[in-house]
Amino acid sequence: MALAAVTALDLPLKKRTNQLAFSTLGCPKWELSQILETAVSQGYQAIEIRGLRGEMYLPNCPEFSSPEQIAKTRKQFADRNIKICNLGASTALHYLDPEKRQKNLDEAKRFIHLAQQLSCPYVRVFPNNLPKDQDREKTIDAITAGLLELGRYAEKAKVTVLLESHGEVVGKDLLLRIMKQAEHPNVGLIWDIFNMWSVTKEPPKEVYATLKKYIRHTHIKDGKLVDGKIQYTFLGQGDAPLTEAFDVLESNGYKGYYSFEWEKMWHPEIAEPELAFVDYPVSIKKYLKPVR
Repeated sequence: MALAAVTALDLPLKKRTNQLAFSTLGCPKWELSQILETAVSQGYQAIEIRGLRGEMYLPNCPEFSSPEQIAKTRKQFADRNIKICNLGASTALHYLDPEKRQKNLDEAKRFIHLAQQLSCPYVRVFPNNLPKDQDREKTIDAITAGLLELGRYAEKAKVTVLLESHGEVVGKDLLLRIMKQAEHPNVGLIWDIFNMWSVTKEPPKEVYATLKKYIRHTHIKDGKLVDGKIQYTFLGQGDAPLTEAFDVLESNGYKGYYSFEWEKMWHPEIAEPELAFVDYPVSIKKYLKPVR
């Protein structure tokens, strides 16, 4: 296909202030070598590690299994001038059950330790739900307390914990409440633009105005609602209000990564990463202002 012929040489994005990343959620069968080769050839500046070869708990992966292996992995990235911009933990903070809660907090702390070893600035966690069998206020308090605990833990590692707008916690006002109550220099927010909008239909300008103080990172994807279900598309082919979102980010000087989250791990029916990761740097150009 013609897409495959596009390389970094065609993409004037290397010197962008706002840089491009992709999540390994989009390539669950790839080896690390192929992930890095794709990032270099297609003009990405960073990779967000959310699982490797289908293993979501990164300490179980050989590449992160010992200090020696971690150092080797870190060198592989450095040799190619590719950053690790975020580690995606599966941690969910909504649990009230003490055992489940501790298990999730311990996982996040292990990821924070790994991020420190990899010189990775961020670790992502989920809020994640508001279970009907739990008191809503107690659940929100648990999410807040857990996020603040992780932020304080991450401070020692010089890592920032990012809460992603995800699950049943996607409304801007609820997220603002949580972020205010968990106020800490090492706590921030990932704005998953499509994920929020597909549920709340809140305009991106309003979302950004409410949450801009906390936004450190973005997840970018597009899609359509077909027969009541989300059908993911390449950028610009869906219904996400991306023009408004990119405009408000760029006009306000957003300096973080635009990280492409192609959910191939959870939706194996969508296009292969060989196509998706080539399309993204091309399609996003129409939304981003060229650097002068």
